[in-house]
Amino acid sequence: MARDKVVLAYSGGLDTSVMVPWIGEKYNLDVVAFTVDLGQGEDIHKIKQKALKTGAVDAVALDARNLFVDRFVWPALMAGAMYEGKYPLATALGRPLIAMLMVDVAKEHKAVAVAHGCTGKGNDQVRFDVTFQTLAPDLRIIAPVREWKWTRDEELKYADKHNIQVEVKKENLFSIDQNIFGRSCEAGVLEDPWEEPPAAAYAWTTDPVAAPTEPAYIEIEWEQGRPVGLDGEKLDGVALLERLNKIGGRHGVGRIDHVENRLVGIKSRELYEAPAAVILHEAHRELETICLSKPSARFKTLISQEYADIIYNGLWFSAFHEELFQFVLRNQQFVTGLTRVKLYKGKATVVGRKSEFSLYSKKLATYETGDQFDHDAAKGFIRLHGLGQQTQAHLQLLKDGRSFHLPGLIRHEK
Repeated sequence: MARDKVVLAYSGGLDTSVMVPWIGEKYNLDVVAFTVDLGQGEDIHKIKQKALKTGAVDAVALDARNLFVDRFVWPALMAGAMYEGKYPLATALGRPLIAMLMVDVAKEHKAVAVAHGCTGKGNDQVRFDVTFQTLAPDLRIIAPVREWKWTRDEELKYADKHNIQVEVKKENLFSIDQNIFGRSCEAGVLEDPWEEPPAAAYAWTTDPVAAPTEPAYIEIEWEQGRPVGLDGEKLDGVALLERLNKIGGRHGVGRIDHVENRLVGIKSRELYEAPAAVILHEAHRELETICLSKPSARFKTLISQEYADIIYNGLWFSAFHEELFQFVLRNQQFVTGLTRVKLYKGKATVVGRKSEFSLYSKKLATYETGDQFDHDAAKGFIRLHGLGQQTQAHLQLLKDGRSFHLPGLIRHEK
């Protein structure tokens, strides 16, 4: 009698390889392994073959790099979404896409469950589970790592018992996750926020001290908030990110050391490498300075924070997200132009920006010949601008000879 199926997010590592027979034994389910390429630099077809050898009844390998960039990365970039002002959300952006594709595979294979390898302490379990519950509430969710309490040695013994081929290599000092938009690194010595990250924690970026002594200059072309070209050449999103990661990493750009507030209520020290993300976010903000009005730019900062929280907290498929993105689309309609970026010793500095829709007028800003600003209008403007403060000060704050008290520290007497 045929067994029901479960779709497993399969990476080919020790944990997910062991899950294939374990789920069969524990839940009496046949495993369909699912592997997706988001630009993490692995051979997904080789991983697919390993899944079949490990005991999966079927395996699916899908290249979703373009889908990831166009439908997840670019909207987040347009929104200016940086969690707590530092984290470009690379891993967080990938999880809802993986979960969505797993739901599709589950429907195609008539599976009754989905499974992932997340722990009970991290954020990814939330992103997966909430997406599953939203898109396919009828699917059962299995998270083996939340159930078993195995050590690495116990997992290796289980793998040996079931003839699962595990690559013998030195155990990684850190927990790593990566896709085309960024690399995350945690655990080990990084768990002490006082300790400087060791060189071994980095893989994408040159130490800024050892970076080239001559800066590199690049020009990024934008259309309605999306990057579409580099140095005069039109590029699709995947190619553009790959080039920026390479050149940015060479110059030490993109290192982020962040003690962040996890959704589950703990603080976690995370190390990120995201050369392309750091360059693009900086360039995008600077292009906005000439293309957005003052109130629009100010309000956009609130939207950026909310958008980042939505992504980080696993709520991508929410109505609130759709509502916010409608604002972002309208807000970005004139964010079109060029940014020139200087890459030098770990820094990405925008040194030029221009747009056909720029609100910057040199004729109004200049102090040189050609100044068209109406200086005579300034006196009346200042009079009206300060009228409310002046009125209140003389009728309340300075009445009866009282002086104006400056705010200061409150001293508590013992």
